[in-house]
Parts: sequence; C-alpha cells; structure tokens
Amino acid sequence: MKVSGHTGILAAALAALTALAALSGCTVQPPAGGDAKGHSPVHIDLPRSPTPRAGTSAPSPSASPSAVETDPPHIVFTRGDTGTGVRELQARLRQVDWLFDGPTGTYDDLTAQAVRGFQGRRGLPRTGETDAVTWRRLVRMTHRPGKWELYLMGGQPAAAPDPRCLTGRVLCISKTSRTLRWMIDGRTVSEMSVRFGAQYTPTREGVFHVYWKSRHHFSTLYHSSMPYAMFFSGGQAVHYSYDFAARGYAGGSHGCVNVRDEAAIAALFAQVRNGDKVVVYW
Repeated sequence: MKVSGHTGILAAALAALTALAALSGCTVQPPAGGDAKGHSPVHIDLPRSPTPRAGTSAPSPSASPSAVETDPPHIVFTRGDTGTGVRELQARLRQVDWLFDGPTGTYDDLTAQAVRGFQGRRGLPRTGETDAVTWRRLVRMTHRPGKWELYLMGGQPAAAPDPRCLTGRVLCISKTSRTLRWMIDGRTVSEMSVRFGAQYTPTREGVFHVYWKSRHHFSTLYHSSMPYAMFFSGGQAVHYSYDFAARGYAGGSHGCVNVRDEAAIAALFAQVRNGDKVVVYW
C-alpha cells in the first residue's frame, strides 16, 4: 500500500529520530522502584537522623553552599538535657571508652568532657555538645545499646509489683528490674535502684519481715560498712552500699540488697518499722 506524501515524511522523520536516540546512548528510564529488568533497589541502612532540638533546623537542600557552611551546627544533645536519648549517648560513649560513669540519663560535665575528647580525636570541633555530625560518627562506630547497657547504673523503670506487695507496709523488691518499691496499702511511696548478691551468694527470694534495723551497722564477717541496714533474712539486709554507688552493677553483694542513693535510703530507713513485710521476687 502506498503512503501519502505527508504521512511518509512524518514516518521517515520519526524513524530518523529513533535511530539518532539509539546512537546517542539514550535509554528507557526504569519504572520507579526497580531497574529495567525489574530488580528492586538495594536498601542501605544509614545512621539514624537525630530529631531536631527546639529552635533549630537542618539546612535546606536548596540553600547555597555558603549559607550551609555558615549556619550554626544542628545540636542534638547539650548540657542539662535529660532522657533516654542522653542515656543512649552515654552508653555509646562507654562502648568506645570515652565515658566510664553512667549512663545516668543526664548530660552532665563528665558527658560533655567525654564528647569533647571524642570530637578532638576525630578532628571535629571540640565543643562538648553533641551535634548531628558527632552523633552520626558515634552511631557508625558503636552498636545500639541494649537494656543492660542503658541501665548499667540504675534508673530502670520499676517492674509491676508482685501481688503479695499490694497489702500492708511492704519493701517490694524486683530482681528483674533491679528496683525496690516502698509500698503502703498498694500505693507506691518511693522507688530506688538496687543491686543483689553475686553468683555464689545470691539474695534469697520469698516473703520476709524486717526484724532488726541498724543505722550505723558494720559487718564483722566481711569487714565493711552497712549503713541504714534493715535485716530481713539471717544476715541479709537492705542497706546503703558505697561500692554500689561507685561501681554500679560491675560488682555484687554477699546476698544483701544494696541501694546506691543515700538520701533515698535514709528517708526509707526513717519510715520502715520492724515487722514490715519484705517481698523479693523475679
């Protein structure tokens, strides 16, 4: 069949353009979500992007290079901040041996000093504040801390009270959350972190009663101070521990329930009476 003049010219032009595109290397764009052969794009896990602090913003993608360079750094954490994010920062700093205390959940002077050292070793500005660049560098060098690392020095939320703790005056002590609740008729009066006996001297579990209080007790067996001791089972007592205050969960007791907050246990000692119930449970 013959092709009319105009139609023939258009067909020839279209064929020429197609040949030119092939010679120039142009290709069909793959559909979104895969390449021309249907392969899915590779997903690469990047460090978490920190949540911007109030009053700050990340540079706009459309900003000029000079504007990006002169903008103040986006601050993730700084002195005085508190919370689980700070606790994670401290746990990660411990992993790379820049922080030896905590995690406490409070961005204090020791944390700022550790951040400053980390920054200086890697050629970053030694501000002591955790900006976005510092945070991403730390995340790349460390693993996400588990619950044990986050609460190495205590501060873990208290476990739900055992049903045996819901009546009367009770020292309700959970080995799972490593916490002590002081409860009266089912109401929690105070909470504190505690430490238990080591492997060969475990803290006994069960229901007991406080049978003796000794404010300035000294153990003649272990030659150590046991201030604010409240004995509940043989030689086992709830008491303040200088070692727990200094070393956290790196150590253990000889079966006693150690408290590291002296002010908290001083207040508890003043309220607890002989005969009050003690429940130690998982």
